[in-house]
Parts: sequence; structure tokens; C-alpha cells
Amino acid sequence: MSLLDLFESPKPIIGMIHLMPLPGSPLFKGDFDEILDQALRDARALEEGGVDGVIVENLGDKPYPRTAGRITVAAMAVIVREVVKEIGIPVGVNVLRNDGLASVAIAKVTGASFIRVNVFIDTVISESGILDPIAPRLLRYRKLIMADNVKIFADVCCKHSLPLSYMRREALIGHYVKEAFERGLADAVIISGPRTGQPPNEKELIIARRSSQGRPILIGSGLKPENISLLKWADGAIVGTYFKKDGRVENPVDVNRVKKFMRVIKSSFSM
Repeated sequence: MSLLDLFESPKPIIGMIHLMPLPGSPLFKGDFDEILDQALRDARALEEGGVDGVIVENLGDKPYPRTAGRITVAAMAVIVREVVKEIGIPVGVNVLRNDGLASVAIAKVTGASFIRVNVFIDTVISESGILDPIAPRLLRYRKLIMADNVKIFADVCCKHSLPLSYMRREALIGHYVKEAFERGLADAVIISGPRTGQPPNEKELIIARRSSQGRPILIGSGLKPENISLLKWADGAIVGTYFKKDGRVENPVDVNRVKKFMRVIKSSFSM
């Protein structure tokens, strides 16, 4: 797959729509319309700022179960559908902590173009317990519901987790990038830092780039104007924290920060 199959830019920047706590989650405050309105404001700000796509994610639903409850799936389907109708750039879905089946189902019925999957072909220890690889079930479910057009962007050695392996992380990155593409059938692989807002290690990015054999690698966290040179080792990036007001992940999207970032991208990579 080429990212140009989805995005117009040769190095797409994908902004995050981090949802406020949804119904059924511990921090939900009782007003679903407010959550929807904020999601749409963030979507419009990201598109106005010049990003190439967005991902809708239930970041506010901590602590995250391994699979989402029915009310979470219903709420996200409503929001994603409205975002798809509101903006003209590709929309993705990520249902935390690792509910790829819910993500692809939501994408299928809402017209979203791709999903992010945190634990795809590796096994990790996380705050949600041990998370097993979801690729076999996800690919079969995608086929079952006839959603082959929904692309899969898969993390390896995902942030906020530790690998359940004796291998060094650098070796794991190279191994799992190959496995994600060759045996997991991912459309793109994501390399992140250890936590939200922290960038990946440059050496790990280089290993991922070499292991991908020309297939798409995305930076999944921590990219900002000060470290934009990391993007030379990737085909695009997912940006959340930097785009928020004051650079705080819990805040709304700041369109001026988005515009500033996109200006740096265009000047740095002659886009």
C-alpha cells in the first residue's frame, strides 16, 4: 500500500481527535452533546490547520478495558459518523485499549477510511493487563463484514506498554515491523515513544525504516517542530499533543499550533 492511496500528501500528517470521557466511562460528566460538539470543533480546527487526516480516539475513557463496552461503541459510531460528514479529509478510528474489531466495525458503518490498532502482532504488558496480538481475529472479521477497504495502521511495541519478550527493544522493532507487514498484513506500521507526547528513539525509527522494505512507517507520538528531522525516517506522522492548546493533551485543538506545524513540515520537506 502507498499512503497516497488515502492521502494527497506524500508525507501525511494525521491529527488526533481525543474524545472527552464517553458514556459508561468513569469520568463521564453526563453531556454527550458537549462531547460531540468538541469533537467537531477539533475536527474543523485540524482540517483548517492543514492536516491530511484525523483519528477519532476515546482517550478520555481511562482506565481502558481490553475491549470496549457496547455504549462506547455506540457513542463512537455516532461521533465518527458526524466527523466524517463534517470534514473532507480521511478519518480513522482507534478504540482503546485494543478493540480493533470495534474500530473496523465503526469504520465500516460510518465511512471512515482506516483504523489504528495498538497491539497487532506482539504481546505486551500494559495498565490493562497482558494484551495479546489481535491480527488473526481482526483480519478475519474485516473480511467477514466486507470492510477490506478499511486500512489497518498497526503499532509495534506500543506506547504505555512493555514487551513480553527477552529480546532487546531494538531487535524487537526490526522483528515486529517485518511480522506486522508480512504475516499480519498491516497497511502501515506505527512507531511511537514510550508515552503519549514523547517521540520515538531515532535509532529505532531507522531500524523500522530498514525493516519495512519500503512499506509505510508512521511516527505515532511526540513529533513537534523542534524534532521534525525525525520525519526523514518515516512516511508520515500522527500528531496529537503538540496540536493542543499549550501543548497539553487534555486541551482542545489550537488551530494556530496546527498551522505553525504544517508550515514547518512544508518548508522542511518541500511539500
